[in-house]
Amino acid sequence: MSILGLKKKQAKTFKVKVSTMDAEMEFSCEVKWKGKDLFDLVCRTIGLRETWFFGLRYTVKDTYAWLKPDKQVLDQEVPKDSPITFHFLAKFFPEKVEDELVQEITQHLFFLQVKKQILDEEIFCSPEASVLLASYAVQAKYGDYDPNFHKPGFLAQDELLPKRVLMQYQMTPDMWEEKITAWYAEHRNITRDEAEMEYLKIAQDLEMYGVSYFSITQNKRDTELLLGVDAQGLHIYSPNNKLSPNKSFPWSGIRNISYSEKEFTIKPLDKKKEVFKFYSSQLRVNKLILQLCIGNHDLFMRRRKVDSIEVQQMKAQAKEEKARKKVERQILAREKQMREEAERAKEEMEHRLFQLQDEARMANEALLRSEETADLLAEKAQIAEEEAKLLAHKAAEAEHERQRLEVTALKTKEEKRLMEQKMREAEQLAVKLVEQSERRLKEADHLKQDLNEAKDAERRAKQKLLEITKSTYPLIAAYSSPPPSTGPENPDRTVDMASSIRMDFKDSDMKRLSMEIERERLEYMEKSKHLQDQLKELKSEIESLKLEEQHQAGLYSLRSYTEPPYIPHSNRNSAYMAQMAFYEEV
Repeated sequence: MSILGLKKKQAKTFKVKVSTMDAEMEFSCEVKWKGKDLFDLVCRTIGLRETWFFGLRYTVKDTYAWLKPDKQVLDQEVPKDSPITFHFLAKFFPEKVEDELVQEITQHLFFLQVKKQILDEEIFCSPEASVLLASYAVQAKYGDYDPNFHKPGFLAQDELLPKRVLMQYQMTPDMWEEKITAWYAEHRNITRDEAEMEYLKIAQDLEMYGVSYFSITQNKRDTELLLGVDAQGLHIYSPNNKLSPNKSFPWSGIRNISYSEKEFTIKPLDKKKEVFKFYSSQLRVNKLILQLCIGNHDLFMRRRKVDSIEVQQMKAQAKEEKARKKVERQILAREKQMREEAERAKEEMEHRLFQLQDEARMANEALLRSEETADLLAEKAQIAEEEAKLLAHKAAEAEHERQRLEVTALKTKEEKRLMEQKMREAEQLAVKLVEQSERRLKEADHLKQDLNEAKDAERRAKQKLLEITKSTYPLIAAYSSPPPSTGPENPDRTVDMASSIRMDFKDSDMKRLSMEIERERLEYMEKSKHLQDQLKELKSEIESLKLEEQHQAGLYSLRSYTEPPYIPHSNRNSAYMAQMAFYEEV
């Protein structure tokens, strides 16, 4: 025997790829494996014990079929690809999810499948219910809402709502996210399993939940209809209305279901009711319908019986597991609370530590500033002491200066008094001079009047003298002198005598008047000159007094020790103005 003959003949295998709702698996199967062998391998791999809800589905031409458990895999109409692709999906749906779904893995697979059917619009869902279901889906994925962690836009990459709902309203993704987040924030302290169960409890009330639809025609009128198969029974729908059935056949009211090629017959339990017949286009579809009817009817009858020992054990284990998880969640919640409290206490202590450090730093800075301030104050105190000494010295000098200024002020006051007295005397003198000037003017007017009168008298006297001379000349010549000789000399003599009389009278009066006027003019000029000298002297004294007052006023304002005596401006300048006016008039 050769070595090659000793080798065992290896079994032939084929590759299989199984896709669940959240994973993909590949297996190497023996050729003789039946569908049950592959199905059990998948269930063991994912840890599923509630196997009666699921099946392996594959695509056949334009429809689908479920892998039969009691027939070899390769003997069925599976694809000839390598690997052969199967989808591990829920084949039958429970009536009440919270009572029938025991394992968490079962709940999770149903949750993923129903969620995908809603998003793919295989199950109709209203916008309000879609938002609520989306909030539970977010709770199952992200846990409790934390505004510090779940910032706006954290749902941008998640598909949560059907496209039909998104197109129905003119809302932005941010607005939809805000609505979903508002519901999501209310699901606090709900675990992933509880959130998924709440999702399924809402979804099971939808009209299209768990219904498998098939196109059929009625036997007589050839009317197109839809047949729906679910956990409750069989339903007949209009082609354009999958929500409200036209007729329903509950499992409890069906006596028998059979098909012959394309004809399908439903016999009611009540024999008086009419048998319902319909036709499908393909024999394969009739087989699929019958397969679903048998499975759903078996589960319907099973629910109304006492649970098997296996199911009871599973429920007990699930109950214990839930209780254990509940205790663990409570412990975890307490630990979380204690940790949060410890973190808050730690944050408070750190905050307090930071405060104390800040206070210590500020105290050190304050101490340094205090030391710097103390040094600065000491330096300022020394400078202030020196300034005080300097100010004391300046104060002594100022006091000495003040005393000197007081003495000077006293002298100035005495000089002012004398000056004021001189000014008063000058004013009186000016008044006298004005009076004398007025009197002299009046006298000059009188003298001019007397002169005019004298001239008039002289003129009248001359006229009268001429007249008298002419009338009395012969008598005078006869009595007082020898008889005049007759001849040409006598007329001349008469004229000379008259002229001499007139000249004597005229010269004497004019000389007298001229002497008096000249004497008065000289006296007036002498007095005017004397008055001008006095006015000049008084003006120079007033100017010197003003300069001294200005100098003393500057000293008083600088030292602020004494206030110079106030002399009204009108009193200081009234005499001067009067004298200047008189001087100009003169």
